[in-house]
Amino acid sequence: MATSSCRPPDPALLRPLDIPHKTLLGPGPSNCPPRVLAASARPVLGHLHSEFVTIMSDVQAGLRYVFQTQNEITFVVDGSGHAGMEVTLGNLVDHGDVVLVATKGLWGHRASQLVTRLGGVPKQITKPVGQVFTGAEIEEALKAHHPSVMFITQGESSAGTLQPLEDVGNLCRLYNCLLIVDTVASLGAVPFFMDKWGVDAVYTGSQKVLNCPSGLAPVSFNPRAWRKYCARKKPMASYYFDLKELGTYWDFPHSSGPRKYHHTASINSFYALREGLAIVA
Repeated sequence: MATSSCRPPDPALLRPLDIPHKTLLGPGPSNCPPRVLAASARPVLGHLHSEFVTIMSDVQAGLRYVFQTQNEITFVVDGSGHAGMEVTLGNLVDHGDVVLVATKGLWGHRASQLVTRLGGVPKQITKPVGQVFTGAEIEEALKAHHPSVMFITQGESSAGTLQPLEDVGNLCRLYNCLLIVDTVASLGAVPFFMDKWGVDAVYTGSQKVLNCPSGLAPVSFNPRAWRKYCARKKPMASYYFDLKELGTYWDFPHSSGPRKYHHTASINSFYALREGLAIVA
C-alpha cells in the first residue's frame, strides 16, 4: 500500500530470510531437535480451543515429571526464564519480607535487585565465582537473618557451578522459610526432586536443557507457597504474573468458574515444549 506519503519498506524486508545452521555450545539457547521444530510449525489454534487446552494439560503433566512433583499449581509463564524469577519472587515476596539470597554469580545479584523492587529486604550471602554453598553456611545465614523466603540457583550459568540442594529444603522448613530454586540452566541435565527435597517454588526456561525455543518459563508452586501467597498484605503488583489471575486460565484448584481468558498464550511455542518434554520422558 505504497503512496507518496508513506515511508517505504526497508530493503532488508524484501530479501528472503536466511538463517545459518550453527552448533550452539553455550548454556542456552540450545539446538532444537527436528521433532521440536516441526511441532512449532503446526497450525495455530486459539488459546481456548479444546485441542489447545489438551496440549496445556500435556505440558503440565510433562512438567510434573521433570520437576518430580505432584503440585497442582504447575504451569508455564509466557516469557523467558527470567519471567520465572519474576513470577516466583513476585508472588511470594511481600512488602517488608526478608529474603535470603544465595549469590554465587549473576542470578543471585539479579534476584536481590528484584527483591528490592518488590519492597522486600534482600540479605545476601556470597561465594566467589566457581564455589558453592555448604549446608552449614546456609543454616548459619538462616539463623542470622530469619528470612521468610530463600532464593538459590541450582545451575549457575554465569559461573559453571552446580549447587547441592538435597538438604536445603529441610533447613528452610526448620527455620520457617520458603525455598525458591532457579533451575534454568540445570533442569533435565542433573537430578532435581522438588517434592523430595522440599522445594516450595521452582522455575526453569524452555531454551536450555529442554531443547526448545526460548520464550517460555515453566514454574511450580507447592501448597506452602500458595498459603504464603494467600497471606499477602498487599496484592501482587503485576496482573500478568499474579498467581490468582493466571489460575483462571490454567484452571487451578482455587479458581472458580470455567477456564477463561487471561492472556494469549504462545501457542506454537507450547507445541514445541510439549514435544521437548515428551523427548525427556
